[in-house]
Amino acid sequence: VKEKLATLVMFDKATYDKMLKEIPKAKLITPSVVSERLKVNGSVARQAIRHLEEKGLIQVVGERSGKQLIYTRKIGAGED
Repeated sequence: VKEKLATLVMFDKATYDKMLKEIPKAKLITPSVVSERLKVNGSVARQAIRHLEEKGLIQVVGERSGKQLIYTRKIGAGED
């Protein structure tokens, strides 16, 4: 029998602050990694990744095709 995880379905202030602090420092950022680290469900993890990308804190690795996008931290403030 698979154990059910107690994951958040919305961000609270503490989780949002943790996302802004920890996730942009990770080398590999996927919805699975965000979901596991922050204990949120998959749709919230995808929303968090979109939010971080819009703020310019992370960037896409490779092509934008495929089911699961892979992101990494942004290196160098002047580069795009």
